[in-house]
Amino acid sequence: MNYQYISLEKDDCLSLITLNRPEVMNAYHKEMLLELQRALEEIRKEDEIRIIILTGMGSKSFSVGADLDWLEDLTPRRARELSRLGQSICSDIEQSSKIVLAAINGYALGGGLELALACDLRLASSRARFGQPEVKLGLVPGFDGTQRLPRMVGMGLAKELMFTGKIIDASEAYEVGLINRLVTPRDLLRSSRKLGRQIANHVPEAVGLIKSAINHGIREGHLSGSSYETEAFGTCFAREDYPENIRDSKGFIDENI
Repeated sequence: MNYQYISLEKDDCLSLITLNRPEVMNAYHKEMLLELQRALEEIRKEDEIRIIILTGMGSKSFSVGADLDWLEDLTPRRARELSRLGQSICSDIEQSSKIVLAAINGYALGGGLELALACDLRLASSRARFGQPEVKLGLVPGFDGTQRLPRMVGMGLAKELMFTGKIIDASEAYEVGLINRLVTPRDLLRSSRKLGRQIANHVPEAVGLIKSAINHGIREGHLSGSSYETEAFGTCFAREDYPENIRDSKGFIDENI
């Protein structure tokens, strides 16, 4: 499938999706979002792809959010349609059977940050900057930022960031737990691929069940999440290869404990 506003690369178990409008710092419009949605659907059907890395073209920006020239012409009805589209894409990322890493190479603002929040893990360049500045435009986050950001950094900080539109640097983002790893700009994609391959080396069903159990608990609460975990734990023992995996792990334990 051909794409104009994103690029899609596949390498063994990894797939790299790059938001590709560097002339506007990878700001999105409807066409870019629809291409991103189609790319996620394309990858979903490919069993050999285990890891998705989402990044932005160039060194300045992951995505600064919506293209303001496009945004200013939206009607209330079209704005709600945009919000539903963005929320659907973020849900696709969050609920994907693949593990999704955000490689944040620069500014991640507004909807750009919301896309990163939906990913499983976030690696950031030391040049990265983060914020939900919608309030400065008289707007609110529309891609579930009001829901995911408080869960990520806590209610107080999330409210401060959204009430003020403050932009924080990569060091502060790492300190508050918004990103998992802070690396040099040169090492960002290399580190992301290395982490992705490390995850992909493990039993895919186990990794997928861990992701599903975490998501289930967040959606449904602790008790329901615990029940889901128990079922997932039992499911692991239904695989024919589980005795072999247990035996292989003994060497790891002997070497590391």
